[in-house]
Amino acid sequence: MFGNSKGNPVDTNIPAQEVKHSAIAHSAAPEANSSISSGLSIIGKIVGQGKLGIFGHVEGEVHASTVQIGDGAQVEGDIVAEELTIGGRVKGTIHANRVKLNSTAVVEGDIYHRSLAIEENAQFEGMSRRQEDVISMPSIVPAKRTPA
Repeated sequence: MFGNSKGNPVDTNIPAQEVKHSAIAHSAAPEANSSISSGLSIIGKIVGQGKLGIFGHVEGEVHASTVQIGDGAQVEGDIVAEELTIGGRVKGTIHANRVKLNSTAVVEGDIYHRSLAIEENAQFEGMSRRQEDVISMPSIVPAKRTPA
């Protein structure tokens, strides 16, 4: 259905150099920007590198380099990030090097951080613990297993 029609053979002899070249070019690409819009609700684990904007509802773990939780957004689950800005509601444990709670933020849970900024009128109920190395970026995305 989605493949090649019967009369057209598929050329599977792609030179190895072309494949290696495209893989190298892909790894040098800039970090991706992803967004969960206000009308979207996700249940599950979100893992990635790059920037993630959450404006809808997430129920589950969130792992990304930079996470922004917008006004009116909700996250129920643990968050691991290099940099985290919260304007909505979060219920769960936060592990991030830099955390900023905007004035509209409502956080219920513990925050492990290197730097924490809380604007006036932000709500935070939980424990705050400063740590030098809260996360290490390579551990955000699970390592690929090598064949034995």
